[in-house]
Amino acid sequence: MSITIYHNPRCSKSRKTLEIIVESGIEPRIVEYLMMPPEAETTLHLASLLHVPVANLLRRGEAEFKDATDLPDLDDNEALAAWIVAHPRVLERPIVVNEAINKAIIGRPPENVLEILHK
Repeated sequence: MSITIYHNPRCSKSRKTLEIIVESGIEPRIVEYLMMPPEAETTLHLASLLHVPVANLLRRGEAEFKDATDLPDLDDNEALAAWIVAHPRVLERPIVVNEAINKAIIGRPPENVLEILHK
């Protein structure tokens, strides 16, 4: 099974989601997205797998979002995905992808990840 987690090790929800994955006997591919932000195309793909617009992947409570002066139109998926590359802190976390079933989930709450494990 191929599982990828877009992970922030400083986030308790992300750490707990990773713990659930590992305790399920799966060694996921871990992408620390603050150090290696996903490319715009990857963010568009994640939104597609989640069946949401890119705007739904934004952490609107983050200061970087609230203080942004270069934020594109929230209805422009491509521009927002490109903007996230430069501002990865605003990306919702954790996002877990099960490539085998072509599905993703946001680990909030962390137990959400159980929906896509072992399928």
